[in-house]
Amino acid sequence: MGVLVFSATCSLLLTLVRGHSLFTCEPITISRCSRMPYNMTFFPNIMGHYDQDTAALQMEPFLTLMNLHCSPDIHTFLCKAFVPACLGQVHVIHPCRSLCEKVYSDCKQLMDTFGITWPEELECTRLVNCDETVPATGAVTTNVHGTQKTPGQTRRDYGFWCPRHLHTTNGQGYKFLGIDQCAPPCPNMYFKNYELDVAKSFIGIVSIFCLCATLFTFLTFLIDVKRFRYPERPIIYYSVCYSIVSLMYFIGFLLGNRTACNEADDKLEIGETVVLGSQNKACTVLFMMLYFFTMAGTIWWVILTITWFLAAGRKWSCEAIAQKAMWFHAVAWGIPGFLTIMLLAMNKVEGDNISGVCFVGLYDLDASLYFVLLPLCLCVFFGLSLLLAGIISLNHVRQVIQHDGRNQEKLKKFMIRIGVFSGLYLVPLVALLGCYVYELVNRKIWETTWVFDHCDQYHIPCPYQATRPEIFLFLMKYLLTLIVGISPVFWVGSKKTCSEWANFFNRNRKRE
Repeated sequence: MGVLVFSATCSLLLTLVRGHSLFTCEPITISRCSRMPYNMTFFPNIMGHYDQDTAALQMEPFLTLMNLHCSPDIHTFLCKAFVPACLGQVHVIHPCRSLCEKVYSDCKQLMDTFGITWPEELECTRLVNCDETVPATGAVTTNVHGTQKTPGQTRRDYGFWCPRHLHTTNGQGYKFLGIDQCAPPCPNMYFKNYELDVAKSFIGIVSIFCLCATLFTFLTFLIDVKRFRYPERPIIYYSVCYSIVSLMYFIGFLLGNRTACNEADDKLEIGETVVLGSQNKACTVLFMMLYFFTMAGTIWWVILTITWFLAAGRKWSCEAIAQKAMWFHAVAWGIPGFLTIMLLAMNKVEGDNISGVCFVGLYDLDASLYFVLLPLCLCVFFGLSLLLAGIISLNHVRQVIQHDGRNQEKLKKFMIRIGVFSGLYLVPLVALLGCYVYELVNRKIWETTWVFDHCDQYHIPCPYQATRPEIFLFLMKYLLTLIVGISPVFWVGSKKTCSEWANFFNRNRKRE
C-alpha cells in the first residue's frame, strides 16, 4: 500500500514539474551540497520536504556515512536525493536506481553498525532507471525577488503546501486550498488588523440598527395583533427572523474571534485556525440560528408575495388565506430546518473570522453555491414573479373601479406601499447575490494572497502573483445581509402606528 501511495505521489510530482508554470529553481544554500556540479535546486524533493532547511535537518543522520566515505558516491547520491538538480526551464534531476543500489550495497554494513535506518522514500525500487552519466550542471544567473533564475526560465506552479502550524489531526474534516487536514488561518487571511477592527465595528453598529428596526416591527404587532392579518401577517414572521439574524451578528461582534477560531496550541505546534466542522458547540449553535433564520426570513418574504397574489390576483379573502397558515408555517420553517440538518450532517459549519459568527460556504465554494446562492436565487425568482403578477392584477382592479375615487385612492396607496416595500427588499437582496457571485468567482484567487504574504515565513512555495480583495466588498456584503431586515419598518411606518404607540403609552400612564 505504501509503495502505491509513494508511486502515485512521485507521478503527481513529476506531472506538476513538467506541466505547471508559476515557481522557479532556487540556489542551493546547504553548504555540504554547495560543491556539486549544479548549483540550482527545486523543492519539494522526493522525500516530501518543501524547503532546504527541512532537507538539511533530515540529512544529519547520514553525516556519519558521508564523513566515513562508505561509498565513493554517497555524497553525490544524498545531495541528489535531498537537494535535486534543477536545470533549464522544467528539468529536475533525481538520483537513479543504479546509483542508489550501489550506495546502499557499499554502506549497508556501516548503517547496521551505527543503527542508521534507510528511509522508505529512498528505497531503490522506488527510483527510476536512468543514466547517471548525464551531466547535471547549471549556472546561477539573474536574481529576481531574492530568487536566482536562468534568463527566459519558465515559472512552475507546485500548488499549495500546508504550513506546519495549520495542520490538523485526522477525522476533523478540515480542508484548505484543496489540502486535507489543513485549516485556514486566523485572523482573516486577507486584511490587516486595523481593517478587521473597522469591519467588526461596522458590523456591530449595523446589527444593532437592524435589531432595533425589526424589534420595533414585532412590538408594533404585539400592540395590535388584529391589525396585521393575512395577507400582511408574513411581514411579522419575516421581522422575527431578521431580528434573530441581527442578534447573531451582534453576538459575533461581542465574541470577536473566540467562537469562529480555534485557539493556538504551542505544545502541538498548531496556530490559531478557523473553525471548520461541527466540533465547536458554540460555533455550531451560531451557525444553526443564523442559517436557519436567514433562509426562513427569505421564504417568509416569498410567502408574503404568495398571499398578496392570492388577495390581488385570485380575490381571496383574509379568512380564506388564513386557513392556509398551517401550510405556510410548514414550508417556512420546514425547508430551512431540513437544509440546516443536512449541512450539519455534511459537517459544513465554517467560522467567519471577520464577523465572528459561523455560517456556510465561506471556504467551501460548492456549499456556497448550492446552500446559499441557489436557494436565494430561487426565492427571488418565485417571489418577484408572484409580486409582478399581483401588481398587474391590482392595476387591472384599479382600472375597473376608476369611477370610485375613494377606493381607487386607497388601492393606489396600497400599490405604492407594495412597490416601496418590495424595492427595499429586492434591491439589497439582488446586490447581495451579486456579492456572493463575485466572491464565488474570485475566492480561489484571493486565497493565494495569504500564501503570497507568508510563503517566505513558512517556507512554502510562493505564487508568482496574487490578487487582494477590497475590504469594501465584505463590508457591503454584511450591510446588505442585515439591511434587508429593515424594510418592514417602512410597511408599519404610518400615522396609525404612531397613534397606536401613543395610545399604548397613555394607557400605561393612566394605570400608573
